[in-house]
Amino acid sequence: MKRIFIDADKCDGCMNCSLACMNAHRRDGIDNIYSLDLNDPENESRNFILQDGGKHYRPLFCRHCDEPMCVVSCMSGAMRKNPETGLVEYDETKCRACYMCVMNCPYGVPKPDTATRSVVIKCDFCAGKEEGPSCVRACPKEAIYLKEVE
Repeated sequence: MKRIFIDADKCDGCMNCSLACMNAHRRDGIDNIYSLDLNDPENESRNFILQDGGKHYRPLFCRHCDEPMCVVSCMSGAMRKNPETGLVEYDETKCRACYMCVMNCPYGVPKPDTATRSVVIKCDFCAGKEEGPSCVRACPKEAIYLKEVE
């Protein structure tokens, strides 16, 4: 199975990965990045870039951990690890917005959505898209890439 890996030394903070994620998950169904409303809280990126002072950037993505604390701490069963793919999946219909997953992720990746604060925003590895994660394809520096893991 493949996972997203990060080479933070290559990241220049261009935000192409975040914009591609926002466009891939937009609720209006339009696939045109030029019409993407960046101020609409419904268009939230499932990854984000932190700036560590100066010009050092740190991309944050769900790592789909081997033993994910978000799954362990989820009391409603909204977070689960798929035994076939190894991906941590999120079912927002089961989510009770307790944010235990947010508080227990050692990487700080899941976050409450800013629109309603009733669900969690988390990378889904662009599930169902044959071409794979849009963020990986959008990175011009190849700071984020797919790698096969056991």
